[in-house]
Amino acid sequence: MSNTEPAQLASRVVYEDNHLIVVNKLPGELVQGDATGDEPLLEKTRRYIGWKHQKPGNVFCGLVHRLDRPTSGLVVMARTSKALTRMNKLFQQRGVQKWYYAVTAIKPDPPEGLLSHYLRKNARQNKSYAVSPRAAGAKEARLSYRYLASSERYHLLQVELHTGRHHQIRAQLAALGAPIQGDLKYGFPRSNKDGSISLHAGKLQFVHPVKQESIDLSVGSLSSLKVWRMFNAKFTA
Repeated sequence: MSNTEPAQLASRVVYEDNHLIVVNKLPGELVQGDATGDEPLLEKTRRYIGWKHQKPGNVFCGLVHRLDRPTSGLVVMARTSKALTRMNKLFQQRGVQKWYYAVTAIKPDPPEGLLSHYLRKNARQNKSYAVSPRAAGAKEARLSYRYLASSERYHLLQVELHTGRHHQIRAQLAALGAPIQGDLKYGFPRSNKDGSISLHAGKLQFVHPVKQESIDLSVGSLSSLKVWRMFNAKFTA
C-alpha cells in the first residue's frame, strides 16, 4: 500500500465533519467490494480517515447509499453508527434530494418533463426494462428531467429521481429514446474510452442528521471525457 494513497483521496472529499464524509466518486470506481477484488471507495475512505485523524486499527465508516460502478458523483458515508442510522432513515423517507446529470446524443422533446414507466429487473442480465403495468414484477418508476445545455454533438440533462428503482435513470432515458452516452447496455451505440457512462450524481441537499444544519453540495464529474470539462460548469456555478 502506498503511503500517498490516503492523501490523494483528500482532493475528492467534498464534505467532512465528525459524523459524515462525502466523496466524489470516480467513474469506474467501485463503491462497495464485489467479486472483482478491486479496492472499493468505502475501504479507501476508511484508510483516509485513519490517515488524516491518526486512528489506529479498524476505522468505522458506514455506507449510506451506492452508485453504479460506471457512474460518478457524490457518495455519502457515515463516520459514526448514530449518523449511519439517521442518514439511512433520511434516505428511506426521501429526506435527501438528489440531482443527476446525464449526457445524451438526443435532445428530448419536450425539453423538460416527468417520465413515468413501469420497470422490471432482469437479475440475470443486470438490466431493467420498461414493461406494461400489469407485467409480473413491474414497479412504478418516476423521474423529472430538464434540458440544460448542448455541445456540438451532445446534450446535458438534469434528472431528479422520485422513486429508487434499479438502473432507473438509464432505463427511463433509454425508453425516452435518449440513452446515456457510453451506456451500451441501454442502447448507446459506442462505449466511452474510460468504460464509464456519462451519468453523474452532482448535487445533494439534506438536513444534517445530528447538527440539524442545511447541507447543499454540488460537484463536477472527474471524468477525463472532454464533454464533462464543458458541462461541469453548467451545474456547479
